[in-house]
Parts: sequence; C-alpha cells; structure tokens
Amino acid sequence: MSKIRVGYIGLNPDSHWASTAHIPALQSLADEFEVVGVANSSLESAQRTAKALNLKFAFATPQELVASDEIDLVVVTVKVPYHYALVSAALNAGKHVHCEWPLGNGLEEARKLAALAREKGVVNTVGTQMRTAVEVNYLRTLIAQGYVGEVLSTTLVGDAGGWGPETVADLAYLNDKSTGATMLTIPFGHTLAGVMDVLGDFADISGRMVLRRDQVLVTDTGATLTATSEDQIMANGVLKSGAAFSAHYRGGMSRGTGFLWEINGTEGDIRVTAGFGHGQMAQLSLFGAQGDATEMQPLTPPAALYDGLPENVIPRNVAGVYAKIAADIRNNTRTAPSFGDAVRIHELLDAIDVSSARLAAASTR
Repeated sequence: MSKIRVGYIGLNPDSHWASTAHIPALQSLADEFEVVGVANSSLESAQRTAKALNLKFAFATPQELVASDEIDLVVVTVKVPYHYALVSAALNAGKHVHCEWPLGNGLEEARKLAALAREKGVVNTVGTQMRTAVEVNYLRTLIAQGYVGEVLSTTLVGDAGGWGPETVADLAYLNDKSTGATMLTIPFGHTLAGVMDVLGDFADISGRMVLRRDQVLVTDTGATLTATSEDQIMANGVLKSGAAFSAHYRGGMSRGTGFLWEINGTEGDIRVTAGFGHGQMAQLSLFGAQGDATEMQPLTPPAALYDGLPENVIPRNVAGVYAKIAADIRNNTRTAPSFGDAVRIHELLDAIDVSSARLAAASTR
C-alpha cells in the first residue's frame, strides 16, 4: 500500500505543537506517512507553511482540505474550541481523523464526535500519547508480570508548569476555563490516560478544584488577566481492580517534586518520576523494589524498545501513536487511542469537575 497522505489543519513551521512534535514524529515514520497538505487560518499562512515544509498543497480553507482526494488522514492541531467543527467536517468527508487532546470542549462534544466517528466507520484517534511512551509500555508489562503483586494503591503528585503566576500571550487562553484547555484537561487528563493504560479503568472518581491565583501576569505584554481555570486539583477514587487512587496537581512549578507517581502492591513498589507533570511529554524515569529490598533501584526499559524512534521524548511519544494509526488504517484494526477512549477520559474529568462544583456550593451555604 502507498504512503498514507496526511493533511494538517493548524501547522506553523516556526512554532507550536504540530511542528515540534508531529512533524519529527512523522519523519521517523517516513515509510508509512507523507505530509502533503495544510490548511491554516488563511491561505497566505498555509502557503508559507507549504513552502517552508515542501508540501504539495496549501488549501484555502479546512473545508477544501477535508474534501480533497489527495488526503487520507486529517490531523487537527488547532485550539480546543475549534475541534468540534473541524473534526466533524473531516468525519463527514469520510476521512480518517487524528485530533489533539482534548477531543472536545467538554464531554458532550466528545460524545457527539465519537458517535459520528462510529457512524462513518473510519479510523479515529486522539493524541493521548503518554499511553505510547516506551516507559509506560514497559511499566505496564512490569505490572502485568506481577512486579508489585496485587496493586493496592497508586498516588500522583505533579507540577503543571503552566497555570502559575505568569504566562505569555500565546498561552493566555489556557487560563480561561471556557476554552476547554485547562490544567484539568491537559496535564491531568493526559496523565490520567497513562495511569489507566497501566492500571485499568476507574470504578469511581471525584475531586475538589481550587483557584488560588486569579490574577496572572502576561509577561510579553505586561497585562494582567483574570484567570477562571483552577490551578489546584485534588482527586481520589477507586479503580475497578479495587486499588485506591489519589492525586494532587499544582499550577506552576514548585521547588519540590515535579512529578511523582507511585504504585504500591503486595509484593513490591514502583516509583515514576519526571521534571514536571505533563506525562505525555516529560521524560519518565522508573524505579522499583521487591520483596526484602529496602531501597529502590532503576528499572530501565531495554534499549531495543527505543530502536527506530526519535531521540527526543516528545516526538517519540507522538510517533508511538502514529505507528498505531498506520497499522489501524492498513489492517482495519483499532489499536490507537480512539475517540471512544477519549470520551472515557472526558467522563472522568467531568465527574471531578461536577463533584468539585457541588462541594464548593455546599461550602458557601
């Protein structure tokens, strides 16, 4: 089969996620994919990108791109509020679709997109790439092989990096809860997908969210914005296995733990660490101890698991998703993180949001 022809909606060669994560990922899978077209906010922008990246087609509008017979897979990498309309258009055009996470601006949009994708029968995937990290795949194998025995509990602490006292103009929208691109949906949601991939689904989850910094400095303009997106997330629940779950995500960067994920079991313990709490793009390090051991030792994935993958962790994790997408398109399978998987994460995040709002309302009575 010939290469899968990819068209991007939202691709700038100089900056932003698509050019720094997706393009290097696809370059590592050049036998499978060819990026052939782009549509941006204007034809001029698309033409600049096409020229810079040597793409065959610059489309005037996203609608022209999704309608083109030259495109097999549409990739949507724009801001969350635009996902629903653009993904819907691609699905209605009968295209395979890969959408950045979060899938929709809220649970209902995600459910509608998943239903439309099922109706169209195309490959539909979402960028929860922590699930394809080499370290997460190795961790899942260790748990499945009984390294810790029966899992009793798991605990997370993470610094979100953003949602602190300062931001820049390009990222200021992350502090507006109505955009759907929040600390809950992005770093916490990405990491929750990784946790579920290793330990299984939740039986229940709830949480409490707090906004501590409501005034945020935009450093490159000098303006101060009023934030509405919470910068403290506390969640707890029980996995279907019976294991207890707790997590605390913090806005900004602390002077303490950037990221700590512990899995405690009847026969051993595993610790996962990183510099900050975006599990989808942080370099993860694994440590463990079993039986009579009192100190944890590194648990290093076999070097062969990294063969052929980008050296940088960000495109490496993204490449893991694209490799599954290629297999799904060619074999009519469904192994990559799907819209249905995304809906489940949206459901859990919605449960945290709803329970937090209920507790906040009760505390003011």
